[in-house]
Amino acid sequence: MSVVDVPETAPGPGQVQIDVAFTGICGTDLHILHGDMDRRVSTPAVLGHEMSGTVARLGAGVDGWRPGEPVTVLPVLPCGTCVTCAAGHGHVCPRLTFIGIDSAGSMQQRWNVPAGALVRLPDTLDLAHGALAEPTAVAVHDVRRSGLTAGECAVVVGGGPVGLLIAVVARRTGADVLVLEPSPQRRAVADRLGFTTADPTTADTTALIGDWTGGEGAAVCFEVSGAAAGVATAVQALAPRGRLVMVAIHAAPREVDLHRFFWRELTMLGARLYSRPDMATAVELVADGHIPAAQLITHVEPLARVGDAFAALEGGAGVMKVLLDCGSAR
Repeated sequence: MSVVDVPETAPGPGQVQIDVAFTGICGTDLHILHGDMDRRVSTPAVLGHEMSGTVARLGAGVDGWRPGEPVTVLPVLPCGTCVTCAAGHGHVCPRLTFIGIDSAGSMQQRWNVPAGALVRLPDTLDLAHGALAEPTAVAVHDVRRSGLTAGECAVVVGGGPVGLLIAVVARRTGADVLVLEPSPQRRAVADRLGFTTADPTTADTTALIGDWTGGEGAAVCFEVSGAAAGVATAVQALAPRGRLVMVAIHAAPREVDLHRFFWRELTMLGARLYSRPDMATAVELVADGHIPAAQLITHVEPLARVGDAFAALEGGAGVMKVLLDCGSAR
């Protein structure tokens, strides 16, 4: 992984050029780095899709924007013509293009994107915090997908950045939330945010969840760990008619206790991306301070130290959200 100088390219027709302020590194970026998405990503590639910045220049035919406006990007570009898109599910369009995976992403100082991908940020929002809009949109979509309602019990398996964002959004629905996370540093962050937490590697999670739910089990489990043990824990935690929401990207097939699905009439739901309404809600949550951005952002590295930023995230100890300062939009 390296940083190179390339000639600046003017925005084309229908494009907007962004001065990138901050770009977050997420689990998807780590999967790409490790070759799990080689069928979609060819090298050299520019990664990044969790970002904030300001409008720099407008391409031909673009209106409704002006230089200096703070923005983020909805990186989901559906085809708009297939049956899935017609049904309103463009975020899982079979011909979807995802900016930052299928095309160049935001780990650069100036970035040209389709004008239709822009999402306006409030002028008063700290741009570092604005970079959390995209992962917050993930959490908003996941909680909506689950059908979680006030008074229900939800277990989040995996207390990393997305897991804690899901926990925050779930709590805002009025649910009781338990976070299972083996890292003491990440559990400490969850504790400071007021969540009930436990280490699934040392606790008897079946007994713990039974006590926590009065013997009923959880209405919803969000699997955010990406580990086989996390899947097993989530399935065991569910009450009859419970819903398992698969959030993490599992690079390898996992065993699932299908007898328990039969016996308890459980439901498994995939939760892949998000829609524009999810992003709009996410921006509101970040801007209103409902998302504890300052507590979640633990590392900010300059773009020139992108390798160190990836290493910090992968190392895990004491790390939550890692941002790259792309050196623009100051």
